[in-house]
Amino acid sequence: MTEILVLYYSRNGSTAELARQACRGIESVTGAAAKLRTVPPVSAESERPAKLVPMAGAPYATLEDLRHAQGLLLGSPTRFGNMAAPLKYFLDSTSALWVSGALAGKPAGVFTSTQTHHGGQEATLLSMMLPLLHHGMYLVGLPYTERALHQTRSGGTPYGASHVAGGEDEKALTEDERALAQALGRRVASLAVRLGEA
Repeated sequence: MTEILVLYYSRNGSTAELARQACRGIESVTGAAAKLRTVPPVSAESERPAKLVPMAGAPYATLEDLRHAQGLLLGSPTRFGNMAAPLKYFLDSTSALWVSGALAGKPAGVFTSTQTHHGGQEATLLSMMLPLLHHGMYLVGLPYTERALHQTRSGGTPYGASHVAGGEDEKALTEDERALAQALGRRVASLAVRLGEA
């Protein structure tokens, strides 16, 4: 079975829902399985060890989760056009994987959520791509052959799946946003399966 790691940080639940939709897309690919993981929050006030298991939601990711996955979907809410600090903090700890080339040649895609249409979705998606490029991963986006990319009036970009949450972070994913997150999961999983057969 080709395992695809879906790794995300979510503060208000929108990015977590995108992650779950990406998992649905992965699971629709014959021979692929999704593994859902999150990262702990970080604080500028103090550095204390994270609890080993979160109170709720997906378990925390480890470097071994990354090492053993055949593909990766990476998600974060937007923070001023950049990924959130907890995800960046986790990625900053992957030097040993970079040195060994553990992620090189594996497919990856990215997804994000913002409060507004102009909240920096594409900049955030690009910021998440940079460390993946340094790791030698193959980046997978969303082509305009995905009908929902033409139809969406909320989230969705060729760089990756996205969601516009609105001011109160209470707006549910639209049908197009769900479809694009699932499509991204399918595309990464399909490529990982093909690469595994080569």
